[in-house]
Amino acid sequence: MTTGPDNSDNRRLGDPGSPAFQLDKYPFYLLNRAVSRYNIVIEARLRTIDLDIPNWRVLMVLGERAPRSIGQIAEACVINLSTMMRIIGRMKNAGLVTSAASRDDARVTEVFLTDEGHARLDRARTITAPIYQAVIDGFSSDDFDRMIGDLGRLHDNLGLIDEQMAKSG
Repeated sequence: MTTGPDNSDNRRLGDPGSPAFQLDKYPFYLLNRAVSRYNIVIEARLRTIDLDIPNWRVLMVLGERAPRSIGQIAEACVINLSTMMRIIGRMKNAGLVTSAASRDDARVTEVFLTDEGHARLDRARTITAPIYQAVIDGFSSDDFDRMIGDLGRLHDNLGLIDEQMAKSG
């Protein structure tokens, strides 16, 4: 005997096209809610060292590898290029970064951390690390690896949709 549609499958409950849709099962709502909450907590800490979220993202990206082009930084920070150009300009004025034309392609502007940029990045890492530790508390190594893998899979699936849309045109 069936009693109707299976409401135990969270994939179905998270589908915005389903009559059984539940917001708290929609992964993109949950991701956005978590990131928004994280940014509120992090930004309060970053303000104490005169940084905001976009500047922090740029410092973290350049701290991993520099120099990088403005386009590469924009992509890594998930910020559009024109906005990133303004952010880099403000960071140059603050003495956090410098920029120069690429040796390989003069049309490309590469961005470098200054000594002050490195120092601010070190301070930012120091004040944000305890938040990160608190956020991942209770996650086993396997849980964490699974989450990272699942988020990567969501991102890859979205990339496939982009490719399909570009082909169809």
